[in-house]
Parts: sequence; structure tokens; C-alpha cells
Amino acid sequence: MAPWALLSPGVLVRTGHTVLTWGITLVLFLHDTALRQWEEQGELFLPLTFLLLVLGSLLLYLAVSLMDPGYVNIQPQEEAKEEQTAMVPQAIALRRCRYCMVLQPLRARHCSECRRCVRRYDHHCPWMENCVGERNHPLFVAYLALQLVVLLWGLYLAWSGLRFFQPWGLWLRSSGLLFVTFLLLSLFSMVAGLLLASHIYLVASNTTTWEFLSSHRIAYLRQRPDNPFDRGLTRNLAHFFCGWPSGPWETLWAGGGGGRG
Repeated sequence: MAPWALLSPGVLVRTGHTVLTWGITLVLFLHDTALRQWEEQGELFLPLTFLLLVLGSLLLYLAVSLMDPGYVNIQPQEEAKEEQTAMVPQAIALRRCRYCMVLQPLRARHCSECRRCVRRYDHHCPWMENCVGERNHPLFVAYLALQLVVLLWGLYLAWSGLRFFQPWGLWLRSSGLLFVTFLLLSLFSMVAGLLLASHIYLVASNTTTWEFLSSHRIAYLRQRPDNPFDRGLTRNLAHFFCGWPSGPWETLWAGGGGGRG
């Protein structure tokens, strides 16, 4: 068997992301962009800041992609005791996953890619090769915000190095790679911006991507005329980023939203 056949999709995706990130950064430093001009003038603060932001975004990416997104306990008996204790009696029946054979708490879903049930499941991200769930969703939003800052700054830097008033052949040799980098950064910036905007909206309303797209298929949402988990903007944000106020989703669902603040 060839050595590369032993590599998992996750390793390949994360390696590809890392290589692409540093490759684009190298292109911005090697061409005649504002970065290079700052270096030549001895102004190192902005280039170092840009490098630190790139490194920070890469570390956040690896953290989100490698961490446990919030898998449901795979031991059925212990899981049943835990969830039955948290569940409001007669509020809603917990369903048993036909793949994991565990009782799924509210807002959990089985991921066919990870082959596990994930608490407060949002979506499976192919660029991360990991689920976005209860544990890593806040870091995922932070990653999107930092990545967008880096991409927009990189877009400005790439544009600063493009020189259009040259013969075609000379321009292609001197700026062709930089122009391709500019196009890639434009595409990535649009994607990151749209993702960040959509996730901020979902977080503000205490909804997940899965619930937003499939509310008509989810039993605990079909039984309510509105979103039973929405506690108002302030509490939604406080719970998402700080874990406050805490409590099982079953209690909030049975209470009809628990008030707004």
C-alpha cells in the first residue's frame, strides 16, 4: 500500500490549509507589496503584526478542527442516567440514536462523517474535517472573525503590489502569481464574510445551522410555534460565549424559552 493511502482525510485537509496559508503569506512578502515596503523602511511593527495574526488564525483553525466538538457519551447506561436526570419529565421523549444506540439530548444529532452524536450539533465542516458543536462552536466563530481580518488585510496587501501599466508579458512574469493570490483572497474573503455573518445571526437567535435549515424535520421544533431556545440577544450571546446562564436544553424547551433579556 502506498504511504499516502495511510493518511486520513483530516490530515490531508489540515496540511493543505497550512501549506496554502503560509504559501499565500510568502507570496505577499516576496512581491513588491506594502509589506515589503514597510520592511525596507525599517517599519517592522505592521509586518510582525500581520505574521502574528496569520499564526493566530492557523492555531485557532487547528484547535477547532482537532478538539472534541461535544460528543455524546457513548456508554448507553451512564448516558441514560445523565440525560434522564436533566430531562424535564413528560416534556419531550428523548430518542435513541439508531447508529450509536445512545439517548440523544435535545439539539444533538448523529454525524455520518464523524460517526458520533454531537451535542448542539451545528454542521460538519469539510474544511475542518470535524463537526462544529457545543464545545468548539464559540472557537469556530472566533476563528472566522480572525480569519476574515487576515484575509481582508492580505487582500489589501496583494492589491498594493499589483502594477497594471506594464507590457503583458512583463506583467505576467512580475505580477501573475500575485494576481492569482489576489483572486484567491477575494474568494476566501467572501466565503469567510458570509459564514461569519450567518453564524452571528444564528448565535444571536440561539439557533444552529442544522435547526435553521431543517426545522420542519425536527420534532422538538415542530411542536413549538417559535424558537423555544431563544432567550433574547443578551442572554443568547452570554450563554454562547460564556456559558451563562447554564442549564439543560430540555428545561429551557419545557419552559417555553425561559424569558428574554
